[in-house]
Amino acid sequence: MYAMYGTWLVLLILSQTHGHCMCQNRTTNFRPNIVMVMSDAFDGRLTFDPGSRVVQLPYLNYLRELGTVFINAYTNSPICCPSRAAMWSGRFVHLTESWNNYKCLDPNATTWMDMLQQNGYNTLSVGKLDYTSGSHSVSNRVEAWTRDVPFLLRQEGRPVTDLVGDTSTTRVMTKDWRTTDIATQWIHHKAAALSQPFALYMGLNLPHPYVTDSLGPNAGGSTFRTSPYWLEKVMPELISIPKWLPLSDMHPVDYYSTFTKNCSGNFTEQEVRKIRAFYYAMCAETDAMLGQVISALRDTDLLDTTVLLFTSDHGDLAMEHRQFYKMSMFEGSSHVPLLIMGPGVKSGLRLSQPVSLVDIYPTVLEMAGVAVPGGLSGHSLLPLLSQSAARPARPRPDWVLSEYHGCNANASTYMLREGQWKYITYADGVSVPPQLFDLMVDKEELHNVASKFPDVCRHLDKLLRSAVDYPQVSQAICLYNKQQFAAWRKSLGDNYTQVIANLRWHLDWQEDVENNEKAIDEWLMKSGAS
Repeated sequence: MYAMYGTWLVLLILSQTHGHCMCQNRTTNFRPNIVMVMSDAFDGRLTFDPGSRVVQLPYLNYLRELGTVFINAYTNSPICCPSRAAMWSGRFVHLTESWNNYKCLDPNATTWMDMLQQNGYNTLSVGKLDYTSGSHSVSNRVEAWTRDVPFLLRQEGRPVTDLVGDTSTTRVMTKDWRTTDIATQWIHHKAAALSQPFALYMGLNLPHPYVTDSLGPNAGGSTFRTSPYWLEKVMPELISIPKWLPLSDMHPVDYYSTFTKNCSGNFTEQEVRKIRAFYYAMCAETDAMLGQVISALRDTDLLDTTVLLFTSDHGDLAMEHRQFYKMSMFEGSSHVPLLIMGPGVKSGLRLSQPVSLVDIYPTVLEMAGVAVPGGLSGHSLLPLLSQSAARPARPRPDWVLSEYHGCNANASTYMLREGQWKYITYADGVSVPPQLFDLMVDKEELHNVASKFPDVCRHLDKLLRSAVDYPQVSQAICLYNKQQFAAWRKSLGDNYTQVIANLRWHLDWQEDVENNEKAIDEWLMKSGAS
């Protein structure tokens, strides 16, 4: 009851200055302001029922009530940098060769924000961008390069929780709050005085897990941190405990992911419930940052002339399938939020068409009246959002594509979602068995029915190959990984042995140093690299 009251209170307050019907009549030369808030690791299933009931997200509920929510939106690659590369470029990651968190777009790549600026928009991007090559940790890139080496090493810390502050502690993720303050101050002091349209991008790190400091300087993010204030926004009785397959029954790539994410040990039901509760609380804090942006637009009388988008680079499994983090095609990892509100956008609309992050590029440009360049993988969402939109120049496919080539998965992974089916295939399509899930009857994705529906698999594989020659891409990435690792090892000289032994896998590495180094040497010899 309290959650419902809080949601409708926000709706009541905000709707007093914002009309419920977003399909407003505008002159043909009207160009809206565009504001995009992009979080990190936000499970898209929390933005519509029944997932939206587990945690209070009043500002996302506001977007859903007064705008449009896409209930089948997907990342094009379930990891930070490649996903954002797809969003900013409008192109699939195999076309931009965004293979991992280290290898993404060139710094001079033309983004949709660049296009808006070139066409008269005043632009600002603040916070997490993360779409160009060269960033993230050495461990992250080395783990991606060595995914085909036949050893099994834990690369992450075991997921844990950390409760900080008290019931008055609202600003837990201080870096994101500073970003939010910068964005909202810009709205108040700069955007409100502009005579030209503006575009604002705000990138957040939440609800991505925090770095686990106790594991040393190379540690990854395995700490779910929040305060009692945000935990109070979670409905504990609605937290589900995910079912797990026995380790022996897991798909080989899923088992590799579970092990390298340090999740193959024992977890109590209380541990799992607590991790999930903390994750939902981190989502609630993210929602409040979105709320501050909405309030700034309202206070400056800009809300009625602004298109507002909320999305994320990927989700978080939050202990579904015995994993946390992303790097998986399961729904918790690959399903992202996508909500859009603003002039010309239908209100209260819930769309089931499959869409993905590459669709944002042409959508934003079309909304701004900017010519959409050729060569994009995405399709404008405007025909779905607005009754007045023109017929699209090329038909929208009824499927979406996601692919993954980074760490914590020991094979290139490709996912096609069409209708009730999710088809996942790997590497060359032969050496690793595929997976097929019927999401109509198996929402938890526990029953791989690929062997029961071979005709469906053949149909979806043909569709997939029409979009990407995935065996060839997989082969190219294997060669890239070996060449990059060989060059990195050579650059270290005599320090190689010490450096590789002290990456995130250092605890497992030390248990069998000789055989681990031998496995890498044999892997490189097969490729001809040295």
